[in-house]
Amino acid sequence: MNCIRFCYVFGRNSTLNLSGNDRLRHIQRLNDDDVLALTKCLQHNKCVTGLDVRYNNITNEGAAHLADLLQEGNSALTVLDLMFNDIQTDGAEILAKSLQGNSSLLSLRLSGNKMGNMGAMQLAGMLQVNNTLQELQLADCDLATQSVMALTIVLKSNKTLRCLDVSRPLLFSHQEEWAVHLSEMLAVNSSLLELHLGKMGMTDTGMERLTEGLQLNRSLRYLDLRCNRVTRDGVRHLAEVLKKNPTLEVVDLSSNRIEDEGAVYLSEALSRPGCTLRELSVSRNNIRTEGLLSLARALTANAPLTHIYIWGNHLDEPVCQAFRELICSGRLLPERTDVSAYQVDGRVFLAEVFHSLRKHYYSADSR
Repeated sequence: MNCIRFCYVFGRNSTLNLSGNDRLRHIQRLNDDDVLALTKCLQHNKCVTGLDVRYNNITNEGAAHLADLLQEGNSALTVLDLMFNDIQTDGAEILAKSLQGNSSLLSLRLSGNKMGNMGAMQLAGMLQVNNTLQELQLADCDLATQSVMALTIVLKSNKTLRCLDVSRPLLFSHQEEWAVHLSEMLAVNSSLLELHLGKMGMTDTGMERLTEGLQLNRSLRYLDLRCNRVTRDGVRHLAEVLKKNPTLEVVDLSSNRIEDEGAVYLSEALSRPGCTLRELSVSRNNIRTEGLLSLARALTANAPLTHIYIWGNHLDEPVCQAFRELICSGRLLPERTDVSAYQVDGRVFLAEVFHSLRKHYYSADSR
């Protein structure tokens, strides 16, 4: 274990990257004993402020070692990335208790750890007393309805969290009660900038409830709604929000089913002078020529909109020609869309390029 030697060669505000998913070279993944040695060498280190230990073999025991470090009054860590380890309910509870008295950590990323409902409940309780944490990522953690609702309820009073990711919970109720609580939270919260609600099973009913709170919200910048069950009826409510909301800048609607009518609703909102949306993804939404051409026209009319992602829809030739003109004219920069135009035998086609909507709006790493 060479982490002790590593920790003393960094400049100030450095991130120690020990992630276990390097595809270019073989890496021996960290276990709990390695984490114990790592925390000992970080106890009095003021240079390392970020610790990236994603994709390792850290369990509840390793989480306890990290919790001890966070409870130290002289901990310099501001960012802790533990995504896709093997931390479960007990480990999440230990971390939550350590953060009740911690005043330095800004970002905690736990996505991919199967902490379940009770682990997330402990983290929600922590947010009631912690007034420092600004980013909490809990995607793919097997959250249940109870913990999703608890997290949203606590954000009615928490004024410091800027980013919350609760994507892919295990929700078995068809009533979408969580959407009601999210809506009530958004109506009163003035600090949250980024909200990830991917793979929630959200239907048009849930979208209608959510947009009731969005109508009153004046802080949210990034809304992730990918991989849900939203159709034209649900996106109609979102379009009404976009006509009036002065702050929302990024919306991810990829892998829903809004179709032509939903795209037309969005285009009408984008064409309004008061719309501030800058980035939009509607990839894989079963949109055909009418809807995609309306989006192309809206892009021409809407000055703030600079990024649009459409791959995975029905890209017939009129659509290909419209987006080629947008790209060739400079209105849509090549790096700000996921398609590229080419011509064969006088016909225009679009090919996929691997650009996508940015994954995050807020990051504690840059602070």
